[in-house]
Amino acid sequence: MSVPKDSPLPKRTIAPLFWLLFGAGGMLSALFGPALILITGIMIPHGWGVPERLGSYDTVLAFARNPLGKLVLLALIALLFWHAAERLFLTLHDMRVGTVTVLRWLTYGVAFVLTIVTAVVLLMVGF
Repeated sequence: MSVPKDSPLPKRTIAPLFWLLFGAGGMLSALFGPALILITGIMIPHGWGVPERLGSYDTVLAFARNPLGKLVLLALIALLFWHAAERLFLTLHDMRVGTVTVLRWLTYGVAFVLTIVTAVVLLMVGF
């Protein structure tokens, strides 16, 4: 069923999907980004307030091999890629670097490829 050209209804787009990924990635980066930097960048290397084995290779590998850990890592990494893609797209669009279609393919395409690569790498780690 097609919508007539003079219809008062707005044209349907997939833009809300990208805004959903952008919003989820922004929320994750705002909520967990500082905590991850604090834990992995400061506390674990100095051994301040964390168990001694928390940052060991075996512990991190066990987390990455756990199916729930894989989902957490995939969601965190992929949504941050989508958040960055939307930010880059809006910045490049405001700077009038290229056409909207080219910018969408470049930014969202890279985010899509990186999401797939992340999923493949997490699957290659094993269970």
